[in-house]
Amino acid sequence: MEYPKHFDVIVVGGGHAGTEACLASARMGSKTLLLTHNIETLGQMSCNPAIGGIGKSHLVKEVDALGGAMAIATDRSGIQFRVLNARKGPAVRATRVQADRIKYKAAVRGILESQENLTIFQQAVDDLIIEQERVTGVVTQMGLHFKAKTVVVTAGTFLAGKVHIGLENHAAGRAGDPPSESLAQRLRDLPFRVERLKTGTPPRIDARSVDFSSLQEQWGDSPEPVMSYLGRLQDHPQQTCCWITYTNKKTHKIIHSGMDRSPLYTGVIDGVGPRYCPSIEDKVVRFADKDQHQIFIEPEGLDTYELYPNGISTSLPFDVQLDLVRSIKGFENAHITRPGYAIEYDYFNPQDLHYSLETKSIKGLFFAGQINGTTGYEEAAAQGLLAGANAALQVQEKEYWCPTRDTAYAGVLVDDLISMGTNEPYRMFTSRAEYRLLLREDNADIRLTAKGRELGLVDDNRWQAFCEKQEGIELETQRLKNTWVQPNSDMAEKLFKHIDHRISHEYSLFDLLKRPELNHQIIGDLLPDQKPDSKIAQQVEIDAKYSGYISRQQDEIDRLQRHENTAIPDGFDYSNIKGLSNEVKQKLSDALPKTLARAARVPGVTPAAISLLLVQLKKKAA
Repeated sequence: MEYPKHFDVIVVGGGHAGTEACLASARMGSKTLLLTHNIETLGQMSCNPAIGGIGKSHLVKEVDALGGAMAIATDRSGIQFRVLNARKGPAVRATRVQADRIKYKAAVRGILESQENLTIFQQAVDDLIIEQERVTGVVTQMGLHFKAKTVVVTAGTFLAGKVHIGLENHAAGRAGDPPSESLAQRLRDLPFRVERLKTGTPPRIDARSVDFSSLQEQWGDSPEPVMSYLGRLQDHPQQTCCWITYTNKKTHKIIHSGMDRSPLYTGVIDGVGPRYCPSIEDKVVRFADKDQHQIFIEPEGLDTYELYPNGISTSLPFDVQLDLVRSIKGFENAHITRPGYAIEYDYFNPQDLHYSLETKSIKGLFFAGQINGTTGYEEAAAQGLLAGANAALQVQEKEYWCPTRDTAYAGVLVDDLISMGTNEPYRMFTSRAEYRLLLREDNADIRLTAKGRELGLVDDNRWQAFCEKQEGIELETQRLKNTWVQPNSDMAEKLFKHIDHRISHEYSLFDLLKRPELNHQIIGDLLPDQKPDSKIAQQVEIDAKYSGYISRQQDEIDRLQRHENTAIPDGFDYSNIKGLSNEVKQKLSDALPKTLARAARVPGVTPAAISLLLVQLKKKAA
């Protein structure tokens, strides 16, 4: 039968991509339907119970700046908050949050159920309704027909998913959930290029069987950072500890003894695994010179004894898993509550997509998340938001929107996928962004919230908070620029405690803030009655200290944009360019980019290398 109500947007799948997709289209006013095989697993963290990390937290902040749910759900469920790279520059600082699985899932569901224009229905999708190369709806497992103008598929690891433990395997979308076999076959019948990828998860351990006295404690930051721009410390649950331990030579010997039954090393698994999150058996083989590998022991939540040993993802047989776990310090008597496993699944070549994440061959059909070859909750969420927003824009008969590489990590992500594709699970890193000084955690709202408001993604509450923050930054910046310190004044004497010489002429407080030995707190103490909010103070300090670098990077962007369509001749010899490293020469020779813009997107090719290449191309053209 046909469901009586027609929708603007249907989203298939309720994971991290699907939830952001349906919320985005609904916020923009589109009548949206979310179809999930199980309402109880909406927003489920299928792998490790954590959000953020290097490169990933930047995506979370961008999703948040555009009105998304991930950061808010993280603040409501986070049981440990840390800033990584805190001693480094702001471009590479990253917030990482250990989350309570149950609380995170509940927070996501609460946001979904309170969203206007959004209907949730529990049914797996088996088929797509396609008429004249345009999607017009979906067919569910029990034969229900839902009609819509656009469809966003966010199927995660469910498309022809297969779980492997040792040489045994069975069809599954993840442990305990059925796969999407019919939908996978339907998509395979369409003109898309399909391949297989794999990912994995470690065995879970009962905390009551662990000797914590022999483990290294790892506490979060105090005071805790927040993930959302609207986040409040009082939203955070009780904070808890993580722990660190290591594998050892005995562990590695046990792993080697089980290799003849490893699905990875016996050819049972065809899919390619994530380079930056390899299984423990992969690490032991690839890094044979290492005697140990670090394991982060992460609580699954406040109301469970289960622990997630991050670092020993494995698909070895269960008897080998038990032996290798019990060979690790602190785990000598460990009880495994769930075995580790690998999961293999279909993904579709993202080069078959437009930058809107709409498929090139089927109008109105969008893909987001692991179906596009990415790995990670954060990468999925960013794609989901963009796909949902662009589906809504298509319904509204408006131009699609995708941020550029110099405005968002989400733009880097999409551009990498569309322009280069991927043959392994794609993970975001700060190193993938050539303009990372502009793309910081602290300024995602400055970069994106106004655009989000224009698109209809940002509500009144978030917009008001953003405008107030912007006004505060402007007022504080002008205050510092208009306050001058004279030589031999009281303020100059106070500054002398922090710098190695007395100032010889007048400076504005803003110019003094640029000095590496001074910070906003020191400058603020000169005028103790006029201190701004700490977030505003931090933003003003970053703007002051990095204004010169940011200006130079913006000049680089402007110059590249002027020349990005400059053609690179066929057979161009990169070996003759003086100043290029051998690595960059090799990467460019292998990639054979057709234009300067494509060359800039080759991983590992720096802006400096592009400048040298541009000079050489101009010489040849002269």
